[in-house]
Amino acid sequence: MTTAYYSTVLNHPLQTVWDLIRDFNDHPAYIEGVSESVIEDDKGADEVGAVRRFCYLGNWVRQRLAGHSDEAHSLAYASIEPLPFPSGLVPDAPAPTRYEGTMHLLPVVEGNKTFIEWKVRLDSAPEDAERWHSLFQSWIPDWTHSLERALARRTA
Repeated sequence: MTTAYYSTVLNHPLQTVWDLIRDFNDHPAYIEGVSESVIEDDKGADEVGAVRRFCYLGNWVRQRLAGHSDEAHSLAYASIEPLPFPSGLVPDAPAPTRYEGTMHLLPVVEGNKTFIEWKVRLDSAPEDAERWHSLFQSWIPDWTHSLERALARRTA
């Protein structure tokens, strides 16, 4: 097991950020590269156990909502199928991995901003752990900056 982690302060009020990310099916609204998202089995987009199927950079991914709290401003998700390593990044791609992610928001009182922490725990073969960690360690900041751009467009 290895964990990729990123945190930063977003220049938006906590409730504004939470209103955007709390809907498990709203991935295309704030993650660039996600072109489509569907909740399977008619579950609610904030219902623990809901499964979303989304297209990210041309690849379909399925995740289960593992936790959701409006009070704590957090959500957790888990892979349903192991995620294959993106083709073309390395000559000998690591084996697919399972993962669990958590997004958690806290208010920053000074300036009415939001602290966000995003972590993904990866369950990969030990020999593949570093390559998976490096990939997610680069993706999470990208996704967070994408969220920041989406928030800026909404408040512009």
